[in-house]
Amino acid sequence: MYDKINELYDRRREVELGGGDERIDKQHEKGKLTARERIDLLVDKGTFVELNPFIEHRCEDFGMAGKKAPGEGVVTGYGKVYGRPVYIFAQDFTVFGGALGEMHAQKIANVMDLAAKNGAPIIGLNDSGGARIQEGVLSLDGYGHIFYRNSIYSGVVPQISVIMGPCAGGAVYSPAITDFVFMVEKTSQMFITGPKVIETVTGEQISSEDLGGAKVHRSKSGNAHFTGETEEEVLNQVRRLISYLPSNNEEKPPLQSYEHQDDLCPDLADIVPFDSTRPYDVRKVIEQVVDSGSFMEVQEYFAKNIVVGFARINGEVVGLVCNQPKVMAGGLDIDSSDKLSRFIRFCDSFNIPLITFEDVTGFFPGIKQEHGGIIRHGAKILYAYSEATVPKITVITRKAYGGAYVALNSKSIGADLVYAWPNAEIAVMGPQGAANIIFAREINDSDNPEETREQKIEEYREKFANPYIAASRGMVDDVIDPRETRIKLIQGLELMRNKKEDRPKKKHGNIPL
Repeated sequence: MYDKINELYDRRREVELGGGDERIDKQHEKGKLTARERIDLLVDKGTFVELNPFIEHRCEDFGMAGKKAPGEGVVTGYGKVYGRPVYIFAQDFTVFGGALGEMHAQKIANVMDLAAKNGAPIIGLNDSGGARIQEGVLSLDGYGHIFYRNSIYSGVVPQISVIMGPCAGGAVYSPAITDFVFMVEKTSQMFITGPKVIETVTGEQISSEDLGGAKVHRSKSGNAHFTGETEEEVLNQVRRLISYLPSNNEEKPPLQSYEHQDDLCPDLADIVPFDSTRPYDVRKVIEQVVDSGSFMEVQEYFAKNIVVGFARINGEVVGLVCNQPKVMAGGLDIDSSDKLSRFIRFCDSFNIPLITFEDVTGFFPGIKQEHGGIIRHGAKILYAYSEATVPKITVITRKAYGGAYVALNSKSIGADLVYAWPNAEIAVMGPQGAANIIFAREINDSDNPEETREQKIEEYREKFANPYIAASRGMVDDVIDPRETRIKLIQGLELMRNKKEDRPKKKHGNIPL
């Protein structure tokens, strides 16, 4: 018996060594950790349990007969993050460059199935050269099994992708389906076709980093939600994100105890300028109303005219959607529409209440926006808010004009509570534009057109562009002192803690993609 036990440990050591010391050294020389080192950083110490370590490929073509691939180039298993279970796969670049083959894919599919059955997040650490060419169509079939599970388990358990090396070709579609994508700066890349293929086909020359590096995907394409300078930093970010999320769609986000503080926010009265044309940073508003240090921004560098992210208010997790007046005056464009719609749908999938801070001039005008499909993209916002059944609260801090007012969680599309600050302007359009149209004849016939224009702008503002007109019609639940915003949000979240709302039975809707 002891001989067999010793053999077991010998085999396990061989698997744990992956591609061997030489390849591990090369991985370290590139500034990269091994699959197992990454898992150790990600999970609570001593909690990782490996699954299927002895799976082997069965390919015998192209010189593969007799070639060993310890662990089949991927480490799978489960562990805990802050005491809560997570399921993990980590591709091992030291074994065949982490290339995906039939049994490699089977290991990933198995752990994804376990995650769904047990209602726990799935985290994928991607570091792969792509499909294992020697296995041909079996590799492609393996990708298909993974993509299918990404899709079917979407909205069932949180899915997180961490890109820690190359991720090319079909391999990028799995991360694209998952809920959040993390990338390591200067180390990880994602692209459908690499620089060499692009140069061959189109003649364009570009480096891997400029084509699909972390900075490109966090700011231009929007494919990356979070980035970090080192693998350690990125894995700590993953741990932090997990702390905000429920384990599955049947749970609520984890509550944290929060020491009582004075919930009045006196600085809020001064942060937002009364002049509706003056910019400010909405993050300063967020800092005032959420629990100290709890805001975790999502896609910080993409579509900066909208700010989204997770935070806690009195210990309760919320999703924040906020116009950013210092970028494009907080107007909505194609990219920001996609960004906030996807975030809203994630929060709704996993029972995270939504709070919207609204200061919006409208949808951004321009030929490029119209031809790019701003109608279709903007409609996603309406769809996402209308579809969401989680508690939804809107705070109108200043401007709320036109269709953008309706889109950003108005009462008419399902907001539970809408609050407005006393300086809020709620109207079809801004006072300047409205006055120029409504009073055009009076302004043009006046002896002093500019003075008359200013008078008419102020007249329109007093009669129509104020929160009390909307409040008188029930479109605003209350006009509140800005300094009491946090108090109102705490009360609103407590009021709706047990909210239930059904939608008509259907297979699924058809969001305007």
